[in-house]
Amino acid sequence: MAKRTVIPFGPHHPVLPEPVHLDLVLEDETVVEAIPNVGFIHRGLEMLCKKKPFQDIVLVAERICGICSMIHGVGFSQGVEKVMDIDVPPRAEYLRAFWGELSRVHSHILWLGLAADAIGFESLFMHSWRVREMVLDIFEETTGGRVIFDVCKIGGVRKDIENEILKNRFSQQIDKIEEEYSKLAKVFTEDYTVCHRWSNVGVLTKEDAHKLGAVGPTVRGSGISQDMRTLKYGAYEHLDFEPVVENSCDCYARTVVRVKEVFQSIDLMRQVISKIPDGEVETKVKGTPKGEYFSRVEQPRGEVVYYVKGDGTKNLDRFRVRTPTFANIPPLLQMLGGCDLADVPAIVISIDPCISCTER
Repeated sequence: MAKRTVIPFGPHHPVLPEPVHLDLVLEDETVVEAIPNVGFIHRGLEMLCKKKPFQDIVLVAERICGICSMIHGVGFSQGVEKVMDIDVPPRAEYLRAFWGELSRVHSHILWLGLAADAIGFESLFMHSWRVREMVLDIFEETTGGRVIFDVCKIGGVRKDIENEILKNRFSQQIDKIEEEYSKLAKVFTEDYTVCHRWSNVGVLTKEDAHKLGAVGPTVRGSGISQDMRTLKYGAYEHLDFEPVVENSCDCYARTVVRVKEVFQSIDLMRQVISKIPDGEVETKVKGTPKGEYFSRVEQPRGEVVYYVKGDGTKNLDRFRVRTPTFANIPPLLQMLGGCDLADVPAIVISIDPCISCTER
């Protein structure tokens, strides 16, 4: 009978920048069970809703995660706007979609670089982050920030982008990003070493993905077409796209989903540039929220749910967030069961974990 041992994975590991801790139960070199342990960076952000005015909680929501900060702000703002019956100007909705898709490009390219580093492709990591810098340059010029943007607000957005800049200079920059990224994408999808390292590793069947509530590229890599943008919130009502789905259900499938979603987001940004209407970018907010609403939006990692409840005062009564990494932890544990110890880093990173999001 094989001897069982328990070894720790994390909270700090050379492959992962996130403080995730797993106790791995091993039989020889095979993982038979993975036990998660989170809570290392809990910050109590949700409690701040009782201490700060509801308008300021947008800034708190954006700091749940730096990489997804724009979409966190949209998710929270959308919830309060529904409670208060605020009509957001169409131009502001399009700008939110533009920055949101730019965030998706940023997040996926950042992840591709980290994933390449995890399997020993340091030069591919550097090239991925070189392309990422081009994305951050657009963010810096349009919002003033490179990680946290603080451009979303209840009732619209704080800044506008001139049509001439959007349709000329930024269109050219997006073309350049796509050109450079295309070279990287070919390596991630066709290189023998990459394909061999991720194929048939971390298998999550379609049935298990559905049963365990996986979201984002994790569920779409298991053959399920689930994307909150299909709910047509904001400007997505006027944008055309189909969720990217792969059916091999392994780490390679989740990688290919992210690779293709970057091209999809670039296409959506071009649609925004061609369709964006003129007009104001914010609506004046009067009164205080009274009521409750569940806001669902699609982050790069998957569906995020915002629950907001107001009691008619300037401070919210409840502010609750369910982030995609939190939803993807049970599927992750399923993937780890039965894998080789050497495959653990590749499987963990394949869900693009954000423990900062998870613990809030």
